[in-house]
This record gives sequence, structure tokens and C-alpha cells, in this order.
Amino acid sequence: MLTLLAAPAPRSQPEVVTKYQAAAEITNRALAACVAQCKPGARVAHVCQAIDALVEDACEKTFNKQKGLEKGLAFPCCLSVNEVAGHFSPPGDDPTELAEGDVVKIDLGCHIDGWIAVGAHTMVVQADPSKPVTGRAADLLAATQAVFEVALRTVKPGATTAGASDLWQRTAEAFGCNVCEGVLSHALKRYIIDGNKVVLGRPVADQRVEEHEIEELEAYAIDVLVSTGEGKLKVMDEKRTTVFKRALQNEYKLKMKASRAFFSEVNRRFPTTPFTLRALEDQRTARLGLVECINHELLMDYPVLHEKPGELVAHLKATVLLMANGSHRVVNCNLQPFETDKKVEDQEILDIMAQPVKKKKKSGKKAKAKAESAQ
Repeated sequence: MLTLLAAPAPRSQPEVVTKYQAAAEITNRALAACVAQCKPGARVAHVCQAIDALVEDACEKTFNKQKGLEKGLAFPCCLSVNEVAGHFSPPGDDPTELAEGDVVKIDLGCHIDGWIAVGAHTMVVQADPSKPVTGRAADLLAATQAVFEVALRTVKPGATTAGASDLWQRTAEAFGCNVCEGVLSHALKRYIIDGNKVVLGRPVADQRVEEHEIEELEAYAIDVLVSTGEGKLKVMDEKRTTVFKRALQNEYKLKMKASRAFFSEVNRRFPTTPFTLRALEDQRTARLGLVECINHELLMDYPVLHEKPGELVAHLKATVLLMANGSHRVVNCNLQPFETDKKVEDQEILDIMAQPVKKKKKSGKKAKAKAESAQ
């Protein structure tokens, strides 16, 4: 199992944490820049292109003294609006524009030397961003924030992946919302955005995950999607899918020249991390070659997911390092002001939300006294 220590010796841990933090700093900067660009009339494709370029440029300017160090996008910028729950990263000619009142999910990430920091944020598009969000969108933001705070305190060392999310749905219900089904919080490994250890955000009868113990020195992408509807997400149009990832376990000798050219570029530029077709040098060749690669399972797709029309979905995701002194949330983007009259009243959930995320540092005198008494 690959943990934060992943390198051969424990002395590598500080360097690994430093690289996680450097990747997180870029991710945080990109999230903030994306929020600033999401205004009424903004073209979704143009914003996604600009944010991807920002991430790539920022990665180029960091850790330059280590030759051959790989860095760049770990997940392309996606902007999913209203009932669209995720993975919408359209080609440059897509006409989709943002409008006043749209609920926008921003999802992106980068890596430094394979150490991945991903994040997702939700905002309501407003001409005046300082104006508090009200109504159903405000209930949704409050629910998503509350669920995330519970998630941050339940995905912790000593808990199990199968039991960590038991209270997430009850938290969302306090706001008249539901946690979306099928959403996984993955353990992060070096160069791997979707580790085998997963927490299922909303356990239901026909969806189960293998139970593992959550351990210290692991990293997780805690991933929370909440809906004003039932939380049952569907793929409405497979043609809208533009985000893919190399399926490392599968091999096949491609027949078409376009497929070979496309797959060669994927292996060269995106051997392990997700990418969007928009980023490829020859998008026409890419689309021609994509079909054969998908048919023979050389790629896995990230389909554009939808709630029912008229419903709203919010998304919060953050990279969290499970350290000895508590959980370190290295990716963060604060929600805009909102006003709601709904709140959590379940005492069990309130007790969990009141728990500190990090352990308090012991004072010098207390630590000394404890050490002396142990002798």
C-alpha cells in the first residue's frame, strides 16, 4: 500500500508533504481564479481553457531545480451548471454561457512529482458576488458545507471506509437535500487519483464498497455531492463526455492509424491522470481514434452526470492528509455568503461537527510533566 511515506525511507515524508502542499497551493489559486471568472455571460469552455492554462503555467514555475520532475494537471477544469452534477469540460467551440443565478460546480486538480491535490467548489453566479445567496440554493450550500464538515471528521484513522459515511445523508436531510448516490471519496496515491480504498458517500442497498481501515499517513480526496432532488444521477448524452483516463490494466493492439496516433499522445502526455479532449494537439484525430480505444477498454470515461431538470446539485471536494496531529485539509475555497433558516438539530451529528479536526498542541509544561511521569 502506498501512503504519504511511499518513498523508500521515512525521511522522505517532509518532502512528500511539501509537494502535496505545493500542488494544493496551485489548486487553491486556480479555484479562486475560476470563481472570479464565473460571471454572467462567461463562456464555460473559455473559462475552463484559461484555468487549465493557469495551472500548467504555475506548475512550470515551481520545483524547477529538480530536473525531470513531472508536474501538471491532475484533473482538467470542469464547470457543471445547475442540474449537471459533474465532468462538464466542453470543447472550445461549445456555446454554453453562465447566467445570473446559475449554480456552478468547479472541479480541478494538479500534481507535483505525482502527488495529487484535487478540489471542487460550488458557487452561485451573481453580478454582485457579495450579496448573500437565498432560497433553495442557500439551503443546498448549507447542506453541502455541513456534510463536508461531517465527512472531514469521519474519514479519519481508525475508522473504516464502509462506515465513515453513515451520517452524511442524515446531515443533508436536515436541509431538505440528499447526498448523491454513487459518489466515491478515493484514497490518493502517487500518480493515482482513484486509489482502491474508497468511501461511498451514500450507502444504498445495491451499492457497497470493500471495507478497509483508514490509516494515518494516507491522503484522501474527500468528495461530497448534494442535491435538492433525489440524488440519483444519470448520463443523459454520452456525446457530451470529454474527460477520460488511461486504463492501466488493459492492453490492445490498435488497428486504426488515428487511434494509434491519439493513444500515443495520451501515453506521452497523460499516462496516469485524467485529461480532456480539448487539451490534445489534434482534436479531430483524437475523436476519430477515441472510439476504438473506448471499445477495447483502453480508456475509462468520466461521463457528464445529471440530476432531474429543475433540481440543483452542489459539490465540495478537498485533498486531506491524515497526519499524526490530525487531518490537514490542504485544498480550500470558502463558500460565498448564504442565508438559510434550516440547520442540523440531530445531537449525534452536532457532536461530530463540534470535534476538532486537528489535535491541540500540548503546552511545554504539560508535555514535560507527562514525559517525566512516564519515566
